[in-house]
Amino acid sequence: MYKLCFFVPASHVEQVKQAVFAAGAGRLGNYDSCSWQVLGQGQFRPLAGSEPYLGQTGVVEQVSEYRVETLCAGDCIEAVIEALRQAHPYEEPAFDVWRLEAHLMQRR
Repeated sequence: MYKLCFFVPASHVEQVKQAVFAAGAGRLGNYDSCSWQVLGQGQFRPLAGSEPYLGQTGVVEQVSEYRVETLCAGDCIEAVIEALRQAHPYEEPAFDVWRLEAHLMQRR
Protein backbone atom coordinates (compact mmCIF):
# COMPACT_ATOMS: atom_id res chain seq x y z
CA MET A 1 0.00 0.00 0.00
CA TYR A 2 1.17 3.52 -0.79
CA LYS A 3 0.19 7.07 0.12
CA LEU A 4 0.23 9.48 -2.79
CA CYS A 5 0.45 13.21 -2.15
CA PHE A 6 0.22 15.71 -5.01
CA PHE A 7 -0.16 19.43 -5.50
CA VAL A 8 -2.58 20.80 -8.09
CA PRO A 9 -4.02 24.24 -8.87
CA ALA A 10 -7.54 24.82 -7.57
CA SER A 11 -8.83 25.00 -11.15
CA HIS A 12 -7.89 21.33 -11.79
CA VAL A 13 -8.26 19.61 -8.41
CA GLU A 14 -11.43 17.66 -9.24
CA GLN A 15 -10.21 16.67 -12.71
CA VAL A 16 -6.95 15.24 -11.36
CA LYS A 17 -8.63 13.50 -8.41
CA GLN A 18 -11.10 11.79 -10.75
CA ALA A 19 -8.24 10.61 -12.97
CA VAL A 20 -6.28 9.02 -10.11
CA PHE A 21 -9.46 7.49 -8.66
CA ALA A 22 -10.31 5.97 -12.07
CA ALA A 23 -6.81 4.46 -12.19
CA GLY A 24 -7.33 2.77 -8.80
CA ALA A 25 -6.29 5.24 -6.09
CA GLY A 26 -8.50 6.15 -3.14
CA ARG A 27 -9.75 2.69 -2.20
CA LEU A 28 -9.88 1.62 1.42
CA GLY A 29 -11.93 -1.37 2.50
CA ASN A 30 -15.50 -0.93 1.23
CA TYR A 31 -14.91 2.70 0.20
CA ASP A 32 -13.55 4.42 -2.88
CA SER A 33 -12.78 8.00 -3.94
CA CYS A 34 -11.15 8.53 -0.53
CA SER A 35 -8.82 11.52 -0.19
CA TRP A 36 -7.91 14.43 2.02
CA GLN A 37 -7.11 17.90 0.72
CA VAL A 38 -6.18 21.34 1.95
CA LEU A 39 -5.78 24.63 0.10
CA GLY A 40 -2.41 26.37 0.26
CA GLN A 41 -0.03 28.61 -1.64
CA GLY A 42 2.40 27.07 -4.13
CA GLN A 43 5.44 28.82 -5.55
CA PHE A 44 7.74 28.14 -8.49
CA ARG A 45 9.89 29.89 -11.09
CA PRO A 46 9.91 28.54 -14.65
CA LEU A 47 13.47 28.24 -15.96
CA ALA A 48 14.79 28.52 -19.52
CA GLY A 49 13.48 25.66 -21.65
CA SER A 50 10.31 25.22 -19.61
CA GLU A 51 6.79 25.46 -21.01
CA PRO A 52 4.84 26.65 -17.96
CA TYR A 53 1.08 26.30 -17.73
CA LEU A 54 1.12 29.38 -15.47
CA GLY A 55 3.63 32.20 -15.17
CA GLN A 56 6.57 33.46 -17.20
CA THR A 57 10.10 32.15 -17.60
CA GLY A 58 12.39 33.62 -14.96
CA VAL A 59 9.58 35.08 -12.81
CA VAL A 60 8.51 33.61 -9.45
CA GLU A 61 4.84 32.64 -9.59
CA GLN A 62 2.55 32.07 -6.60
CA VAL A 63 -0.69 30.19 -7.09
CA SER A 64 -3.50 28.70 -4.98
CA GLU A 65 -2.97 24.94 -5.00
CA TYR A 66 -4.46 21.98 -3.20
CA ARG A 67 -2.39 19.37 -1.44
CA VAL A 68 -4.27 16.11 -2.02
CA GLU A 69 -3.47 12.85 -0.22
CA THR A 70 -4.88 9.45 -1.07
CA LEU A 71 -4.08 5.75 -0.71
CA CYS A 72 -3.11 3.41 -3.50
CA ALA A 73 -2.52 -0.33 -3.72
CA GLY A 74 0.84 -1.46 -5.03
CA ASP A 75 -0.62 -3.18 -8.09
CA CYS A 76 -1.90 0.11 -9.53
CA ILE A 77 0.57 2.76 -8.30
CA GLU A 78 2.30 3.10 -11.67
CA ALA A 79 -1.02 3.51 -13.51
CA VAL A 80 -2.14 6.07 -10.92
CA ILE A 81 1.05 8.12 -11.36
CA GLU A 82 0.62 8.01 -15.14
CA ALA A 83 -3.01 9.16 -14.77
CA LEU A 84 -1.83 11.99 -12.51
CA ARG A 85 0.73 13.12 -15.09
CA GLN A 86 -1.80 12.97 -17.93
CA ALA A 87 -4.57 14.87 -16.11
CA HIS A 88 -2.39 17.49 -14.41
CA PRO A 89 -2.01 20.84 -16.19
CA TYR A 90 1.62 21.39 -15.12
CA GLU A 91 4.56 20.28 -17.24
CA GLU A 92 6.18 18.85 -14.07
CA PRO A 93 3.56 18.04 -11.42
CA ALA A 94 4.87 17.90 -7.86
CA PHE A 95 4.03 14.68 -6.01
CA ASP A 96 5.48 12.16 -3.62
CA VAL A 97 4.79 8.50 -2.96
CA TRP A 98 5.25 6.84 0.43
CA ARG A 99 5.28 3.08 1.00
CA LEU A 100 3.09 2.17 3.98
CA GLU A 101 3.47 -0.75 6.34
CA ALA A 102 0.49 -2.90 5.36
CA HIS A 103 0.46 -4.92 8.57
CA LEU A 104 -0.07 -1.74 10.59
CA MET A 105 -3.05 -0.74 8.45
CA GLN A 106 -4.95 -3.99 8.90
CA ARG A 107 -7.96 -3.96 11.15
CA ARG A 108 -7.58 -5.97 14.32
